[in-house]
Amino acid sequence: MKTDSVAMTSLAGERKQGTVCIFGTGDFGRSLGLRLLQAGYEVVFGSRDPKNSALVPKGSKVMTHTEAAQMAQVIFIAVQRDHYDFLTSLTPALEGKVLVDISNNLKRGQFPQSNAEYLSSLVPGASVVKGFNTVSAWALQSGALDASRQVLVCGDDPKAKQAVVDIAHSLGLTVQDRGSLRAAGELEDIPLQLFPNWRLPLWIATGLTAFFFFYLLIRDVIYSYVVDGKDMSFRIMISLANKVFPIVSLIMLALCYLPSILAAILQLYNGTKYKRFPDWLDRWMLCRKQLGLVALALAFLHVLYTLVIPIRYYVRYKAAAGTISQIKDNVTRPFDNTMAWRGDSYYSLGILGFGLYVLLGITSLPSVSNALNWREFRFVQSKLGHVTLLLCTAHALLYGWDKFLKPYKFWMPPGYMLSLVVPCVVLVSKLILIMPCVDRTVTRIRQGWERPTKGTALSNGTTQQPLMA
Repeated sequence: MKTDSVAMTSLAGERKQGTVCIFGTGDFGRSLGLRLLQAGYEVVFGSRDPKNSALVPKGSKVMTHTEAAQMAQVIFIAVQRDHYDFLTSLTPALEGKVLVDISNNLKRGQFPQSNAEYLSSLVPGASVVKGFNTVSAWALQSGALDASRQVLVCGDDPKAKQAVVDIAHSLGLTVQDRGSLRAAGELEDIPLQLFPNWRLPLWIATGLTAFFFFYLLIRDVIYSYVVDGKDMSFRIMISLANKVFPIVSLIMLALCYLPSILAAILQLYNGTKYKRFPDWLDRWMLCRKQLGLVALALAFLHVLYTLVIPIRYYVRYKAAAGTISQIKDNVTRPFDNTMAWRGDSYYSLGILGFGLYVLLGITSLPSVSNALNWREFRFVQSKLGHVTLLLCTAHALLYGWDKFLKPYKFWMPPGYMLSLVVPCVVLVSKLILIMPCVDRTVTRIRQGWERPTKGTALSNGTTQQPLMA
């Protein structure tokens, strides 16, 4: 028994990491305290009401702010900015301490000065570090397995930042140093962002969906009612949706690869890779992953809508009516080998295209992309991506077949014809760019070569002419 007691005491001594103080006993403060206790730290809470300590984790201590500050070198300020005033009365006790500001605001630009800088002005004798504000209480409770593991920190004192980094590492979190305390405002804005990289793709998807919905509504429903006197409004729910979703999906897939085409054209035009792209192109290129994932979601909807076609009342009625009509007229329609080839090719290309579509989506997941080297990732996303676009474009062409020869309704071409414009432009442009004479120049530019101006003199006294002159 004595041996077991010694072993337990030794284990507790090995797990002891030091003492950390937390001002505030709210959700985040309690969650952080629990994780620190699990990591082997001694935790002291500073509270305005030390007697009300029923909710704090077991094993921690609750004291007044002054008493708690004297127990630890690192103090987490887990209170809102509006309640920072009490810290001014603790200035002597906080002298030389490391204060970790974890607060966030309700909206961007709420105050002219960041919370961390404001805290530093209130307690000038302490070293303020901004950190842990991008980690939620839920992430701490779940062990950061279901949320972000990354802690962003900034501060003016390297030793103070290192102390916070060591604590984050002991909790199993990764750390990114964002520089001095002047970056605190940027860190405080991060939790307020709502899908920043998804806004442009979602706006594009919404705009295209709305345009093609009303376009096809006019062409397929309103035209039938005005010209033929038929009420085809029931087609809105399935037929129209099953046209709109694949059209938008194909266009958005092409939009994933169009910016790289434009970038290559600009580099050829400028003759260098050291000239900045326009801001709109930079933003476009940064959201290509989100464009592709939205396009994949629309392709999934297209597949689901297609699967329900055989069980639709309209389809079953039309098939039965056609069969009865042939029986009444004693007519047998001959087997059309061309249409059989067209139908099978149409479905086959659609299945292959969708399969590669899913592969692109899977490899864009961080857990998968991190397992690939750059060449493998580029092969899948670029080479197979263009093959996917080619298959999906051919799928749309076979769907249309000879429909473009038929009279247009309200002088409006079929929707599938409009959907082919951007993909065909991308594929033709890519075909031109991979031609050896063009690809060689683009590769040289991306390796650092710059096209000299006309008549540029070389060191040997000769004159170098442009490569493509």
